[in-house]
Amino acid sequence: MSRIGKQPIPVPAGVDVFIEPELVRVKGTRGELEERVSRDMTVEQEDGTIVVKRPTDRGEHRALHGLTRSLIANMVTGVTEGFEKRLEIQGVGYRANLRGKNIELAVGYSHSVTIDAPDGIEFEVPVPTQIIVRGNSKQAVGEIAAQIRKVRPPEPYKGKGIRYVDEYVMRKVGKRA
Repeated sequence: MSRIGKQPIPVPAGVDVFIEPELVRVKGTRGELEERVSRDMTVEQEDGTIVVKRPTDRGEHRALHGLTRSLIANMVTGVTEGFEKRLEIQGVGYRANLRGKNIELAVGYSHSVTIDAPDGIEFEVPVPTQIIVRGNSKQAVGEIAAQIRKVRPPEPYKGKGIRYVDEYVMRKVGKRA
């Protein structure tokens, strides 16, 4: 049995879960999320918890079991607490500015790069060298953070660029005289 898939998902007070065939909708204080679920998986709500069950022990069902449980658990967490990713900018003259809801990056190009905030995502720039991406959907937050990092990934010689706060950049030795 899947160690992740068999765990019940606790549903906190103030969160409503609507289970339809092939669709799970979660509504909470921070908003509403929905996710399509494989028709093979059975999602049931039992006294304050959500349980995901699989029909057989075939490999594809075992894989979908843990995935479905994780996606639903992330939706419940998203509508109650939300998710955030922190990025930091390193390099002389590299900085970020908040322009309305969008973020403007000056990272060594001849022009500034603007990244628009999609629905459900908000940016925060506490210091010009830090960016915080917040939202309800874990997938959307991670995707936008990856797009920001892709504008100027950290390079291995001086470490300049945009990186996640907890990311370690392997440094290389430059050429010797």
